[in-house]
Amino acid sequence: MSVSASQPAQDLPRPRAVLFDWDNTLVDNWETVRSGVNAALASFGREPWSYDETRARLITSLRDNFPKLFGPEWPRAMDVFYATFKARHLETLKPLPGAAALLDGLGGRGLYLGVVSNKTGPILRTEATHLGWDRHFRRIVGATDAKVDKPAPDPVFMALDGSLIEAGPEVWLVGDAATDLECAYRAGCSAVLLRAAPPGPAEFGAYQPHLHVADCHDLAQVLGY
Repeated sequence: MSVSASQPAQDLPRPRAVLFDWDNTLVDNWETVRSGVNAALASFGREPWSYDETRARLITSLRDNFPKLFGPEWPRAMDVFYATFKARHLETLKPLPGAAALLDGLGGRGLYLGVVSNKTGPILRTEATHLGWDRHFRRIVGATDAKVDKPAPDPVFMALDGSLIEAGPEVWLVGDAATDLECAYRAGCSAVLLRAAPPGPAEFGAYQPHLHVADCHDLAQVLGY
């Protein structure tokens, strides 16, 4: 059962580690993602996606998503996407409200922090370095770093590797999408949904969040600083 940020997370143990999704959890770069996807779609003579459609349809990594979208020629679509995306993704990258303060506060408490994202690993780490946030994270795991991507649990295990912290309820996985919640469950971790809208009664099926917070400010409040 989920609880809101206005209620104590009584059923959750205090975290030893907090692992974050990246896009729409700590940062916003969806317009540039959309530009890359639409460039790929255009190269195949297909109609562009809206902003909302892009966010709804790109919840898995590109290596899982693009073969379904483009069939055998998906590597060419990937090349078009990355050529467009890399041209301006650092310029358009925006921290979400409260994210920088949240990371500063958590780091000051000695928690183990990591990132588990379906954004390709090298690009993800470039963005974290660009923001100066790489100093906060012990491990930054993106798509293609592990054998399989979220919602498989492998990226969580990779993010915790060497920490002496095992995946379990004392590891909170924070994200905005069904993929994050499923990944948390499959790894045996606490699933924290971070988004403005509360979850619907059956929205996430078997993967209901253990905790819902509206934004980074609310997560900081739940964690008590």
